[in-house]
Amino acid sequence: MSKKSYVISACLAAVFGTVGIHHFYLGRWAHGVFDLSLLILGIYFLFVFAPLGYLLLLTDFIHTAYFTFKLIIGEYKDGNGDLVAIPSSN
Repeated sequence: MSKKSYVISACLAAVFGTVGIHHFYLGRWAHGVFDLSLLILGIYFLFVFAPLGYLLLLTDFIHTAYFTFKLIIGEYKDGNGDLVAIPSSN
């Protein structure tokens, strides 16, 4: 079981999900950089080539929704491979 807080992780994912802050908090740096890159490139391409920008932002949103769902149901692991468990579960 992870030493990281489930509540803090879920709140970070809900509020700052598309930025990837929750990935950084949980020690999953590569995932955090990927999430942040999708957001930055998506915003950049909105001004350069809008269809690609929308596609990147949609991908970021779907990616965030998927991993936030996995976190909420208690199936997400931190950077050490430990499960970020729901507080009431053992």
